[in-house]
Amino acid sequence: MQILHTLLAFIVVLGILITFHELGHYWVARRCGIKVLRFSIGFGKPVWITRRGVDQTEWAISAIPLGGYVKMLDETEGPVDAVDLPRAFNRQPVWKRILVVVAGPVANLLLAIVLFWVLLMTGVPEMKPILGDIAPSSPAASAGFKSGEEIVTINGKAVETWQDVRLAVMNIAVDREEATFEVRTAQHGRMLRVLDFSGLDKADLDKDVMHTTGLTLIRQTTILANVLSTGAAAKAGLQVGDRIVRLAGQSVTSWSQLVDKIRQSPAEPLQISYVRKGEVREATILPDVSRENGRVVGKIGVAPEPDRLAMKALSVEVSYGPVEALARAAGKTGQNVIMSLRMFWKMLTGDLSVKNLSGPVTIADYAGQAAKLGVSTFIEFLAWVSISLGVLNLLPIPLLDGGHLMYYTAELIRGRQVSDRVVETGQRVGLALLLSMMLLAFYNDINRLFAG
Repeated sequence: MQILHTLLAFIVVLGILITFHELGHYWVARRCGIKVLRFSIGFGKPVWITRRGVDQTEWAISAIPLGGYVKMLDETEGPVDAVDLPRAFNRQPVWKRILVVVAGPVANLLLAIVLFWVLLMTGVPEMKPILGDIAPSSPAASAGFKSGEEIVTINGKAVETWQDVRLAVMNIAVDREEATFEVRTAQHGRMLRVLDFSGLDKADLDKDVMHTTGLTLIRQTTILANVLSTGAAAKAGLQVGDRIVRLAGQSVTSWSQLVDKIRQSPAEPLQISYVRKGEVREATILPDVSRENGRVVGKIGVAPEPDRLAMKALSVEVSYGPVEALARAAGKTGQNVIMSLRMFWKMLTGDLSVKNLSGPVTIADYAGQAAKLGVSTFIEFLAWVSISLGVLNLLPIPLLDGGHLMYYTAELIRGRQVSDRVVETGQRVGLALLLSMMLLAFYNDINRLFAG
């Protein structure tokens, strides 16, 4: 049932994003007077097809759902009747061809803006940026951060939610710079904390940067919401819904307390007490051995369930009027476009590990999780993926929209079209690059899946 739920969420996400992307190409092509032969969601052999409109454009759903295309009348792909020559794509001025190519990625970015706009108008429940327990040996502890402090600004820019903090920290961390945090203390005073990210390496950025630096969100529950089937907790018999009450002879009152003890005890048998359906049970758990930042830590493969009452006090509903919401939605989309481009560039230059590249398995997993968490979470996830799809297609790789844009830009500069030989060579190189990226992303997906 879980697999079917994840698969359905994945199909919905892909279907929406691909449809909007291709509609961008289609709409602009029609506005430019270009004849469209087929609009397809998916590649390969059509499994459903119908014809609509004056031009009897074929609308199809094809067998391989990982993409789509808009096939336009083009002399390079077959003979064209004399009467239709003015409507052939290859006969259009270069500026029209550029508009058609750019329209797909732009449609994805506009979709993200609309989705963020709707969320910001209707109200999105977000967690306040209040810190949980700070690990004694973490960079955050060295910087003086204390549990219960609320982050107010980062490098002078106001942050309202934990998600704002994550995005700001990631932007600073990938550049390995220093950040100044203004925090509101438990006594409602204001203090400055300086956190230096210059010591981070590629391995640190492969993980959760927040956890690596010791900046964790406050949690008030020890109820298990997720138990990894291959983890130590599952082997000890723990299940979703169990509430941990004691570990190694000590009472457990917070999730961070549980995590700290487990991380300090790799491969060390621990006596654990938990409550299941009102009954206290005992078990011995042997934390799995994992390596982080050159040191060995313990993990048991579990995630917590939010304490609804406690979380309500720690959350805030973010909402704005239509005009401000639109401006913020556009700004949020722009920030994430820049962040995505920077991440791609740093992977290309070797400053960031290619382990950060994700494929369909990870997207499907996250889609399933987002769908479980509610409509607003799913819509927000859809916006993030739409941005990623738009940015990916703008990369200057032949076969992608960005590759065609590269050819048309060269044509504008040179005053004549790029030769067929150059295009053909580019197609081969582009195919090789895309296949390599897909294989790498799929490998990362499988690695994440088995690594938990």
